[in-house]
Amino acid sequence: MGAVQAFGWEWGSAIIRWLHVTAAIAWIGASFFFMHLDASLRNRAGADPTLAGTSWQVHGGGFYEMNKYALAPAALPDELIWHKWQSYWTWISGFALLCWVYYGQSTLFLIDPSVMALQPWQAATIGIVALAIGWVVYDLLCRSPLGNNEPLLAVVGFGYVVLTSWVFTLFFSGRGALIHTGALMATMMTANVFFIIMPNQRKSVAALRAGQKPDAKWVKQSKTRSTHNNYITLPVLFLMLSSHYPMTYANAHVIPAIVVCIIVAGALVRYFYNVWHLGHDHAPWWAWGVAALAIVAAFFFSAYASPGLRPLLGAADLPTEVARADAPEAPPEVVDIVMTRCMMCHAGQPMDWIGEAPKGVLLDTPEHIARFAPAIEMQAVLTHAMPPNNFSEMTEEERAVLARWLKVQTAEAK
Repeated sequence: MGAVQAFGWEWGSAIIRWLHVTAAIAWIGASFFFMHLDASLRNRAGADPTLAGTSWQVHGGGFYEMNKYALAPAALPDELIWHKWQSYWTWISGFALLCWVYYGQSTLFLIDPSVMALQPWQAATIGIVALAIGWVVYDLLCRSPLGNNEPLLAVVGFGYVVLTSWVFTLFFSGRGALIHTGALMATMMTANVFFIIMPNQRKSVAALRAGQKPDAKWVKQSKTRSTHNNYITLPVLFLMLSSHYPMTYANAHVIPAIVVCIIVAGALVRYFYNVWHLGHDHAPWWAWGVAALAIVAAFFFSAYASPGLRPLLGAADLPTEVARADAPEAPPEVVDIVMTRCMMCHAGQPMDWIGEAPKGVLLDTPEHIARFAPAIEMQAVLTHAMPPNNFSEMTEEERAVLARWLKVQTAEAK
């Protein structure tokens, strides 16, 4: 049953992630398209004065004429398409994935005893409360006098997210801190749709149906929050993908610096395209150079903080983690197998061509081996995915030893 449960966790993760990525593609595509559409609107001679502009587009062999009203049409059409479920399902599936991977398997991915010895329920509570508080603080900032000064609001909001990423490193593993930073920004995006954009659109529709003119401030507020979402999108994507790349979270001390670089790079790329669509003659090509410098800076931050690369850069070794006295340990026969077949990659200073331990999983001490027992079960016992292509030649007898140890681990856990 333990093996079936492990397979269930992996399949559940794959299915939820599939839904999450699909929904995110739809939402991000809609966001990019409508920002492009707004920028491509042009005033035509003799056009309806109530129109903000018209955009002619061609796609799939067809021609499209798209008009945007400065405020709203005189009357609503019979059919009106609402763009909301792409956002909602992206967040619903993302939160489900967060619960499934990080809260359901918190001892493996979220809790690092060397950072803070949390119970699973405590880690989950901190994460969920932080997401809720993050939205409240951001919304209050937008509603404050800062909301009248977009550049200043952007700087303050930027600083708040970076500060929060540092706070997360005080509670969670590096991987958990980085994914929660991305989840915080994603929550702000969907909450913008749910609490601001959609209610304002409903107010406008209700006003039109009552024969009244919608309030222009509803349109302006919704457009502002939609623009925030557009600029946040690329940094959120990177932070969500970062869990697959341990060089971004191997050393939690540089996570805030990496978050700074990624937000700057992602926002500048979107800035370039948003201005480019307004008119190619005034495209801010400098944005690509600054974005590239930000990515290079992120590379060097992570490299200098990497236990494996620091010696190559002439830096001193990082302090060695001291195991807790009560930390469980793997038995000697298991340690011998893992040290021989796995540790060349899963160590603080792995082989040169590895760079960082895959997925940030360290198997260099008896305590680490015991901590990552579920990962060993899935990768080395149930699927034989590790070692990759069995390059270290782990034998079937050795896998059987690991299987017997894991069976005892599961029985003791119950």
